[in-house]
This record gives sequence, C-alpha cells and structure tokens, in this order.
Amino acid sequence: MTLDIITPDRKVFSGEATSITFPGSEGQFQVLNDHAPLVSTLDRGPIVVQSASGQQTFNVDGGVVEVLQNNVLVLAEAIVA
Repeated sequence: MTLDIITPDRKVFSGEATSITFPGSEGQFQVLNDHAPLVSTLDRGPIVVQSASGQQTFNVDGGVVEVLQNNVLVLAEAIVA
C-alpha cells in the first residue's frame, strides 16, 4: 500500500508500506493491505511504518488519517522529536 505523511510545511514520507501502526484517538490501531476504508483522528504518538526495507517511526503531534483503496494519507499537525 502507498503511504503519504504530510505536515502543513512539508511532505515527510511518501512510499510503500506493508503495515502501519497509528496512535488513534481511541487507541492504537494497525492498517494492512486491503484494509477497509476508514478516517480517524490521531493523538500525539508514534506512527510505525513497516516496509520491505525495514521499519521507520515518525512521532506526530496529532492529525488525521484516511485509508482508501490501499492508499493511506496522514495529515499530521507536526512531526516531533
């Protein structure tokens, strides 16, 4: 599936992922290939991206995620250290 992580000032990540774990407002959840469509708000916490080349973590300061037809779009308020 394709993942894009965007903040108001830049595109942080764009690429393929096999699984993505999110810090949802109602608890942590994971998205895999062919996931049902969903829109969710995100709390402050890590987005863990698993791909063929390894694992990457992005700490977000809240935002929104949309999953639709193996395309995942994250609109993050900010990426924090």
